[in-house]
Amino acid sequence: MANGQWYPPEWPDRIRALSSGDLKPATPRRAATVMLLRDSVAGLAVHMLRRRASMAFAGGAYAYPGGGVDPRDDDHLVRWAGPSRATWAARLGVDEPGAQAIVCAAVRETYEEAGVLLAGPTPSSVVGDTTGDDWEADREALVAREFSFAKFLDRRGLVLRSDLLGAWARWITPEFEPKRYDTFFFVAALPEGQRTRNASTEADRTVWIAPGEATAGYDKGDLLMMPPTIATLRQLSLYGSAADALSAAPERDLTPVLAQARLEDGELVLTWPGHEEFTKHIPTGDSA
Repeated sequence: MANGQWYPPEWPDRIRALSSGDLKPATPRRAATVMLLRDSVAGLAVHMLRRRASMAFAGGAYAYPGGGVDPRDDDHLVRWAGPSRATWAARLGVDEPGAQAIVCAAVRETYEEAGVLLAGPTPSSVVGDTTGDDWEADREALVAREFSFAKFLDRRGLVLRSDLLGAWARWITPEFEPKRYDTFFFVAALPEGQRTRNASTEADRTVWIAPGEATAGYDKGDLLMMPPTIATLRQLSLYGSAADALSAAPERDLTPVLAQARLEDGELVLTWPGHEEFTKHIPTGDSA
């Protein structure tokens, strides 16, 4: 392969079906993913996980902790620090309950998959070690969706630290995919006193890696990634520290990126607006 772009072999047939009207696009489900950052001697590093090769979706690809929004997190006001729900709603382009649910998903998924919790007993603190048996029992219950993240925060008497997050990008799964997500990408710095671990059943490896090193691995075809992952890594490689990236987040454009497919000169052309490197030209196999 020329690079490490994840490209499922069934995409051309699904694109043809969408173009002919035989495929009805699925409705995207809201999701959140977090680029967890820390500073090292060599500069900025980002936490990534490698999806198990056995996974039906993007097996073997490197990604960030993330997952779908839990609808239960939009109807229960949690203890909240940082920008108001109204401010987050305006930033994300959703209503206030939706904004709370998206931010909750970002913090919850970081805890579920990396063991890092962006919450604390007060609006200006974060929890310390979260590796005890009682914490692990609660984390596993969250993974199993036995209770919502809002209820978890209540049980623990914790304040959600929305001020530790910065909204970075928004990508929507192409219309020809059977499972679609409207995903909000966030940045956050690893809180002092906490450490990451591979707490995800979907990952076989986790790494702290410099964005430039990760993009170089992708360019050589050594690291497999989906377009949103490599695009955000290229953006992060412009910053020298976690603080620099977080300070840049408020000015980031959150216009959704949605792949487009069209028939042109006997080829199916797949593009991601604003990200020309991902353009694919797929022969249709039709004779002229």
